[in-house]
Amino acid sequence: MSIAWDVFTPAASLGGGVLIGLAASAFVLLLGRIAGISGMLGGVLERAADWPLRLAFVLGLLAAPMTYALFAGALPVPVIEASTPTLLLAGLLVGIGTRFASGCTSGHGVCGLSRLSPRSLVATISFMAAGFITVYVVRHLLG
Repeated sequence: MSIAWDVFTPAASLGGGVLIGLAASAFVLLLGRIAGISGMLGGVLERAADWPLRLAFVLGLLAAPMTYALFAGALPVPVIEASTPTLLLAGLLVGIGTRFASGCTSGHGVCGLSRLSPRSLVATISFMAAGFITVYVVRHLLG
């Protein structure tokens, strides 16, 4: 394994992590809400009582990179080396896993762990283990 030093961005990564932590902290301290993406989007789609707040949150997630692009120039273009059926299957499996876990990585990994939630610890370990196993199987056993 090697590090691609030309795209290694520890300062930007640290800054992004700090911003995510501050936003999640502000959300829970000011509004008493967990900033989990799947819960926010689910509440918008199900028209929960607080759907305007949830919609604003989701729209903010979409507006942030566009705003960044206005000041920093073009956004990097992601390269996805998977086929469309693989991506659809992956999305379906992630959605099912999110439902079974009662939340996603942002809800459990960022917000739940910071609250010392045992359920979030188990969910995050499960997410990570599933990711490690999937990468190993796809890259080393199948590919």
